[in-house]
Amino acid sequence: MADSPQPDREAMQQPRGLLNRLLDGVERVGNKLPDPAVMFFGLLLIVWVMSWIFSSVSFDEKHPLTGEAINVVNLLSGTEMADFLANMVDTFMGFAPLGVVLVAMLGVGVAERSGYINVAIKLMLNVTPKMLLTPVLILVAIVSHTAVDAGYVLVIPLGGVIFYAAGRHPLAGIAAAFAGVSGGFSANFVPSAIDPLLQGFTQTAAQLIDADMQLNPLNNYFFTAASSILVIAVGWFLTDRVVEPRLRGTELDGDQEEMPALDDVTPRDRKAFYAASATMVVGLVLLYFTATMENSPLADPVTGELASFAAPLMGMIVPLIFLLFIIPGIVHGYVSGNFTNSQDVIGSMTKSMEGMAYYMVMAFFCAMFIKAFGDSQLGTLISVKGANFLASLELSGGVTMVGMIMLVAFINLFVGSASAKWALISPIFVPMLMQLGYSPDLTQAAYRVGDSSSNIITPLLPYFPLVVLYCQRYVKGTGIGTLVAMMLPFTVSLLVLWSAFLIVYWTLGIPLGFQASYTYPAG
Repeated sequence: MADSPQPDREAMQQPRGLLNRLLDGVERVGNKLPDPAVMFFGLLLIVWVMSWIFSSVSFDEKHPLTGEAINVVNLLSGTEMADFLANMVDTFMGFAPLGVVLVAMLGVGVAERSGYINVAIKLMLNVTPKMLLTPVLILVAIVSHTAVDAGYVLVIPLGGVIFYAAGRHPLAGIAAAFAGVSGGFSANFVPSAIDPLLQGFTQTAAQLIDADMQLNPLNNYFFTAASSILVIAVGWFLTDRVVEPRLRGTELDGDQEEMPALDDVTPRDRKAFYAASATMVVGLVLLYFTATMENSPLADPVTGELASFAAPLMGMIVPLIFLLFIIPGIVHGYVSGNFTNSQDVIGSMTKSMEGMAYYMVMAFFCAMFIKAFGDSQLGTLISVKGANFLASLELSGGVTMVGMIMLVAFINLFVGSASAKWALISPIFVPMLMQLGYSPDLTQAAYRVGDSSSNIITPLLPYFPLVVLYCQRYVKGTGIGTLVAMMLPFTVSLLVLWSAFLIVYWTLGIPLGFQASYTYPAG
């Protein structure tokens, strides 16, 4: 293996700053937590016990959608436990991140072990100025939202590979990519399916006050596009000036075979790369024409839109990733000589699955916990109680907006789904703030800021254990605390700066997105 980044002894002898001491403490405490799989099992037990305790308590909170009282379900009752066990296999197999990761990794594994990805990265590094490597990576991570969860299985691990190939610490690359993919989830230059999904909940909530209210699906587009610049700037500064310097004393002790080679690109590798890339381009062109043709089979059969969760294209994202990587990977492998027969191709897919064994164990317990937590109604109760408490304070609209951002960031530690949280709290905040003169578009934008900022520090994010696994590829001792300590500066900075950016943006009267057919007077 080529020389890996070694600890900066001089830097280690310098006095530790307050921030570094704080993050070191977070890392030590976090790494004392049990293995993620054991932690999820422990949380499952806690949910069972809490559901039993609170099932006998009557709460005043009403479900925002049904209007019925929220009652915690006792998961330890005979009926609920029997149902849980009877559906355990379906719960595991239906765990969305599991299928996404495994299917995508089959294709990515072929592309990686054929040498295609490594050659692509080396050629990219030849044309990308070293000082711009971080912002380019974060930009790619942000744009990856367009392909739903593709960033988690593609961009984040590539962040580590790219930084390692550039002679930088790979964990810093993973942190930068994670910040862009998950921390900047609500920042994007390109519209995605999450936009109309959230707008639908916002419009329904707004119609509780005005039945004629109509909102544009891209009612936050201008703000989210501008936010991309903020997220890139914050991520760039923190990665280069805070995270990476702190990692100088962390040696790489991962599996040498798993680390990318740093040798030069040979003429044969270059030829193989061009052949594979041409294959990928042809596939993308065919996909484009199929998607944009009249009466496209990939569009929503009702609305004709491509960026809709009902559109087949959105459901094909993971299979498309599989095809767009496995086919060029096979071409590159045969042309470069890394593959000589079909057994090499199957072997590369098998090898990629071997690396996923630990993740599958974590995913099993994670799926069980998320299922139990949702069935217990504890998440719903926490969300509604928090929203009602903030509303009861009767603060001014601007202060309420910031308070909502902080509340959403907190709730996000327990309820990961962006749409599920907004479905619960939008019927509370949207009408309340409309009566204070604040548009539903602004309230939705505030929600998106809070939802994105804390994604990267909650172990309950379904993809969080996967990111830990990516880090362990380079540093075996990486634990939950290591990752939380790396990402905490991003969360705090985004919460403060993004909130301020939203308030300034709104105060200046800049449109948040495309105008709706009816606009409620701004405050």
